[in-house]
Amino acid sequence: MAISNKELEFNKNDDAMRLKISALERELNIIYEGGGKKRVDKLHASGKLTARERIDLLLDPNTDRFEMGAIAGFEMYEEHGGCPAAGVVVVIGYIKGKQCIVVANDATVKAGAWFPITGKKNLRAQEIAMENRLPIIYLVDSAGVFLPMQDEIFPDKEHFGRIFRNNAVMSSMGIVQISAVMGSCVAGGAYLPIMSDESLIVNKTGTIFLAGSYLVKAAIGETIDNETLGGATTHTEISGVCDYNVENDEECLKTIRDLVDKIGQSENAGFDRKESVAPKKNPKDVYGILPADRSKPYSVREIIKCIVDDSDFTEYKSDYGKSIVCAYARIDGWAVGIVANNREIVKNAKGEMQFGGVIYSDSADKSARFIMNCNQKNIPLVFLQDVTGFMVGSKSEHGGIIKDGAKMVSAMANSVVPKFTIVTGNSYGAGNYAMCGKAYDPRLIVGWPTAELAVMGGSAAAKVLLQIEVASLKAKGEEISPEREKELFDTIKNRYDKQTSPYYAASRLWIDAIIDPAETRKVISMGIEMANHKKAEKPYNVGVIQT
Repeated sequence: MAISNKELEFNKNDDAMRLKISALERELNIIYEGGGKKRVDKLHASGKLTARERIDLLLDPNTDRFEMGAIAGFEMYEEHGGCPAAGVVVVIGYIKGKQCIVVANDATVKAGAWFPITGKKNLRAQEIAMENRLPIIYLVDSAGVFLPMQDEIFPDKEHFGRIFRNNAVMSSMGIVQISAVMGSCVAGGAYLPIMSDESLIVNKTGTIFLAGSYLVKAAIGETIDNETLGGATTHTEISGVCDYNVENDEECLKTIRDLVDKIGQSENAGFDRKESVAPKKNPKDVYGILPADRSKPYSVREIIKCIVDDSDFTEYKSDYGKSIVCAYARIDGWAVGIVANNREIVKNAKGEMQFGGVIYSDSADKSARFIMNCNQKNIPLVFLQDVTGFMVGSKSEHGGIIKDGAKMVSAMANSVVPKFTIVTGNSYGAGNYAMCGKAYDPRLIVGWPTAELAVMGGSAAAKVLLQIEVASLKAKGEEISPEREKELFDTIKNRYDKQTSPYYAASRLWIDAIIDPAETRKVISMGIEMANHKKAEKPYNVGVIQT
């Protein structure tokens, strides 16, 4: 039986996506090795577990988890030997059935030292804890600030010191913080466990002090070893700095599980949840639906059917503003409002062609109204981003595209229900903003391997940059042949394309993770569950918007 063109296209798309997922898995497997086998072996020889082994023992077995920022630091700081996963592992998971966020220093990466991206990742973890009233567990094993880059991690508002400010603020908010000193904990970093609600220290391997023995000797001439200066016995029997003296990593993690087990339930946000129903459409069908050629159109409704319960949704204003699909649905039982860029080429009511992935005035107007309705009904919002931007040109400008775009941005930015963003494809220009990019406080923002984040697409940007480059060279008297112009274009485009890749975005924490599209339901469900721990602290008010 002959294969139809549609089936052939589906298979080509499926193959392309699976190759991207395989490439992602290869990179992640390298990242999961941390500082490498030799350093892992050295850690084990000292009686310690790795950060990931600690997290595996701490979390409930065979339960869902989401690792935030695994790709943070990717291809960064290579002159210093690299910084896989930013030297710290952050996982949202379950301890004794309670959802928590765990932050574990990776001592195999520069002894757990803090690079600039390490600070950014730790602050993101605390932000997630504060936004969602999520208990946070710190597994401390760090040599402190990476001194060669101290100017980029120490003094600014979003630098190292903000961590301890957040410790204090979270404590005042009633957010549970538990710290375990399972290795080095030095200098300013010593404040983190002691500003937590409770702290544990592992005998013989955990130490806390403002200055180690060498610095003490240099500063005041006192000769003392690190264990006597700041070990477990010192801090649980003499100083009273720590609350629990535990014999090894395993006992430490068991004790944390016992402590979390006793945490009482807080008032929740009241998001509606019913029994989960699997999609009728296979979630992995997304692989074949999303075109490998990103310029080709497709219906986002088919993507939505792969994500939502029973593949069923109720579309809002389906015949109006067709370049965005707005719909009510359930994901793993949770009620959600979905705002998704549609990549079909369609006609509006006036018979005018509208291009997929572009936000038009009617789509922006519809989306703003839908976002307001979701806030009115206490329904979390899910944004599926595949957007090239807002429509340009005289017709759009005269029609008030800026006004309608501002209305959508205002409605979204002031949302008091939690927002979750999935970057499935393009995320360009102001479209990134309107569809709840990182600057607009999504509780979680993740990308598929097909995601691209930039001001504009690679070819368009390269053409603009090429014009500037050619004009500059001609002004200097250089003749530009067609071959030289193509060489310049290719160089500029390759550099720009690298910056638009999801790895570039994830390495800098513009997105929290790159995920297999088939994991989208799980990530959204875990995100809504954590968001349900905290009620909105203000009424919904969009402020002044022009209608």
